[in-house]
Amino acid sequence: MISILLQLAAVYVCTIAVAILFHMPKEQFLFCGLAGMAAWMGYLLALRLSLSVVLASFISALLLTAISRIFAVTRRTPIIIFLVSGIFPLVPGAGIYYTAYYFIMGDNALALGKGVETIKIAVAIALGIVLMLSLPYSLFRGFGKRENPEKTPKL
Repeated sequence: MISILLQLAAVYVCTIAVAILFHMPKEQFLFCGLAGMAAWMGYLLALRLSLSVVLASFISALLLTAISRIFAVTRRTPIIIFLVSGIFPLVPGAGIYYTAYYFIMGDNALALGKGVETIKIAVAIALGIVLMLSLPYSLFRGFGKRENPEKTPKL
């Protein structure tokens, strides 16, 4: 349990660091960190349920995109702010590294295996984002701040 909490804390800090690196608005740092932390929590939960790494990446991408859409509506900010900083924990950087490492070391079978797995993870993340972004905006609009109907001008 402590390991999971440490991972979530590290992901939170790293996601905020990415937000700082990409000059995201300062008032959104907290929510960028929460988006990345939620994505990583979904990933860990999916792995705990004995799902494959590819399926865990897909589920966490769905979760990240849903939370990013909710934050975008509630914070009245473009979704890209939360999505870009939150996606970094999910990117299969280690898979890319090991693919190159095995290739350079001459172990083409391991390089091919790790490369195919990395491509599957990347495609799963992309599909998760596209699937959640294809849902209508009206599903997420309910999370936003509602205007007072008495102050809304009549047309």
